[in-house]
Amino acid sequence: MKISVVKDILDASARIAEENRLYFKENQIMVINLMSSPGSGKTTLLEKTIGALKNKVRIGVIEGDIQSTYDAERIQKTGAPVVQINTGGACHLDGNMIREALKKMDIKDLDILFIENVGNLVCPASFNLGENFKVVILSVAEGDDKPLKYPLIFQESSALIINKMDLLPFCDCNPELIEERALKINPQLAVFRVSLRTGERLEKWIDWVKQRVSSR
Repeated sequence: MKISVVKDILDASARIAEENRLYFKENQIMVINLMSSPGSGKTTLLEKTIGALKNKVRIGVIEGDIQSTYDAERIQKTGAPVVQINTGGACHLDGNMIREALKKMDIKDLDILFIENVGNLVCPASFNLGENFKVVILSVAEGDDKPLKYPLIFQESSALIINKMDLLPFCDCNPELIEERALKINPQLAVFRVSLRTGERLEKWIDWVKQRVSSR
């Protein structure tokens, strides 16, 4: 019985995600699902990306968190339209949550929709939201063992951002090892080593985003 219930939930989630995907396609919007553990830099990445692209492409954001509107308030200051989802304890966003959030946003004026998922390296990787790309962010402060411990999120992602490179001298972490382990799981993964605090190498990530918008 439990197995049947879980299967029904996953099937329903996948069906709604596909409906979201068709809706995004009809409106010619590229959707990126940002995933990471708490504190890796998702919101800062969004702030920097919006700042770099706001005069070139139209960006909207859906913010997912267990509670509070703190991150949404940060995004609001960039001028980008933003909708907050509070999951009330759930460790990930799902397709139905996104569908409800879309009712509060006029996406017809957007080129890119970023979805900042709940901070978690496990659950978000298992749920499709209808996005075009999943992107995982990992900070060097988390160590280089994460691809070994949480392989699914690297397998499902199109890009990996290794953040906080400015902290590398103070961390017991080898970014080469992160990249090597991640690419063994997913050889197609685009990897970017950046410092969002200093802006180091951020332009390569920005170019990756622009290229995918142009290809649509």
